[in-house]
Amino acid sequence: MEKENLTLLIMAAGMGSRFGGLKQIEPFGPKDEFLIDYSIYDAIQAGFTKVVFIIKEENYQDFKDTVGKRVESHIPVEYVFQKLEIIPDGFQVPKGRVKPWGTAHAIYCAKDVIHEKFAIINADDFYGRDAFVKIVQFLKESKKVDGKDSYGLVGYLVRNTLTENGSVKRGVCQRNGEYLDTIIECNVIRENGKMIASPLDGRDSFEVTDSDSVSMNMFGFDPSLFSYIEEKMKSFFEQNRDHLDDCEFLIPDVLTDLIHEEKITLNVLSTDAKWMGVTYKEDKASVVSRLNHLIEEGVYKEDLWEN
Repeated sequence: MEKENLTLLIMAAGMGSRFGGLKQIEPFGPKDEFLIDYSIYDAIQAGFTKVVFIIKEENYQDFKDTVGKRVESHIPVEYVFQKLEIIPDGFQVPKGRVKPWGTAHAIYCAKDVIHEKFAIINADDFYGRDAFVKIVQFLKESKKVDGKDSYGLVGYLVRNTLTENGSVKRGVCQRNGEYLDTIIECNVIRENGKMIASPLDGRDSFEVTDSDSVSMNMFGFDPSLFSYIEEKMKSFFEQNRDHLDDCEFLIPDVLTDLIHEEKITLNVLSTDAKWMGVTYKEDKASVVSRLNHLIEEGVYKEDLWEN
């Protein structure tokens, strides 16, 4: 049986700005691996057949010399640059705009190199093997539902995505059965034994429970998404004409609109995987410790990419 082509799109255009340049990213693994190395390793194990990196053009050589050098012998790799000028005809980049347009735009920049089903992840988050297994299973089985395009979202238990060192930004999922209804972007923190979510739009805070799930920007799509993004991007530029210097075009907003317009369904795929990341500098020690524990358990090799 022929292996199905599946692409992992890794959004890494923000890595340089957050970490002060790729050369300054601190390693986490015993052989200087980044978290992105472990995501790619898990993706290969789960069945992905190609990796596409979305990066800034000025970071290309640094990226290729670090992550690319380690993984290119294990899986086909392509690089795509997120450029401000990749926007709909009839619009212009405002003077002074430096910040990338956002996650939906980053995905759109990859439209010419992705022609198969694909998943997206952030470059600086650790997702866990089970999350990749779940998204691959969904992509292999997904098909239209009542004429609607069928996409997937890996939903993490809130408690598996928190840090002890402060609040974190999470997309709290509101569901209709197995399907997503909307994502509420929140700051989430554990206080006095409770998990409290404070919506970024100023709405009242609310308590989340162990049964609630959050989005970590791990979605599964097919190429139909690109035409939806292009359509929505035109509306985005029209609606934000007066403040195009600072607005963001984000994939959760695009998907929420498409759900409410009944053009897509978005399955929430539950996982017990535990997120890891460095929201605060104090988080690094616990991430390194957990990775060492996974190596001791045999989940990963000490030299991750040894042949």
